[in-house]
Parts: sequence; structure tokens; C-alpha cells
Amino acid sequence: MDVYEAVTSRRAVRGFTDRQVPREVLERVLSAAAWAPSGSNLQPWHAYVLTGAPLAELKRRAGERVAAGDPWDEREYEMYPATLKSPYRERRSAFGHERYSALGIAHEDWEARQRAASANWECFGAPAALFCYIDRDLGRPQWSDVGMYLQTVMLLLRAEGVHSCPQMAWSVYRKTVAEVLSPPDALMLFCGMSIGYEDGTVGYTRTGRAPLDETVTFVEG
Repeated sequence: MDVYEAVTSRRAVRGFTDRQVPREVLERVLSAAAWAPSGSNLQPWHAYVLTGAPLAELKRRAGERVAAGDPWDEREYEMYPATLKSPYRERRSAFGHERYSALGIAHEDWEARQRAASANWECFGAPAALFCYIDRDLGRPQWSDVGMYLQTVMLLLRAEGVHSCPQMAWSVYRKTVAEVLSPPDALMLFCGMSIGYEDGTVGYTRTGRAPLDETVTFVEG
């Protein structure tokens, strides 16, 4: 698989089989992803990979919270601005419509939407999950470095025939994640990432992208 194919075939998969991702594949991907760029080579990412019993335990604990109706943990960073301006507001709205329409869920069916969202805590059935932390003392440039690292991980997974789903949703269950992982207090959970082989029986609609002239300006001589 070449780089272009990896980029265009990468998407947030929300339905995985229980086929295990070999340990050597995960090690190969994460070893290569360490070459992702970062300012002054700080490499500000801290990744934890869960499989088997530890991941099952995390899913169990998260499921218990969902069943009990426990409130979410307070986020330690702002996921979106309180007021999302155009064109970002429209893009987010279009994504939500496409996502739930593919599941046959009406916009006004809040309970069904909540049930669909709760699949996050099952990692959409994935047999592996990565949780990415960043040091609390680092700044916005280092957060962008973490984003480049995560994208590198996802593209390398595609090269291995594996899919993924990045999930900032785990930030609201960060305390449950910490119960299983016991990360140092100095680290903040940025996101989780479900990893596995796609379940082709789960329907989806591929979300679109803005046309090039909306996001790119060529300044030519």
C-alpha cells in the first residue's frame, strides 16, 4: 500500500471483528511512528496499548459507568470552542447527520444517539486500544506534535491492513482509564484509539471533505 492509498483509505472505523492484531504488528507500527516529527525532537507522546484482559477490564468498568448513568468526568481540555463559527459549525453538523443517518437514527432520537455513542466505551468491538497522554506542562506546539504522531500511527496501521478510530471521547472517562493504566499524575489523557480489523457488515457513510479551494490558497509567482 503506497502513502496515497494509506491516506485516502484511513477513516474512523466504528465496527471491528474480534480478530487479534499480532503483537509484532503493533510493535512494528509504533517503532516506526516514533519517527514522526516534533519540535526540537521532544517526542511529547506517551502511548499505552491495551489488549486482552486489561482491555476487557477497561471495557467492563466503562460499561458499568454507562449502565449506572454516571456523569462524565470533567474534561481537562476544551474539545471544541463553546461557539463554533462557520464553516466549522456546518461541517460538524453535516458529519453528525451522515453518521447517524448511516445507522438509521433520526436526528431527534436522542436515546438512540446516546446508545450509538456508548459503543465508544466498547472500542467498537476492537481487540486493541491505544491511549495517548501528553505532559500537562507542555504547550500547543507539542499538542500538534502529538497529532502528527497519531496520524503517523494510523497511516502505518493502514499499511499493515489494520484500521483504527481515534476517540477524544475517552477524555470524559479519563478516571476510569487511569484506574486501569495508573499513569503518572504529570500526564493528561488526550485520546484513545481503537485498533483492529474492520467488520465489513457494519454499515457506514464515508464523510466528505471540503473542496481544495476552501482550505488551500496558492500564492504563485
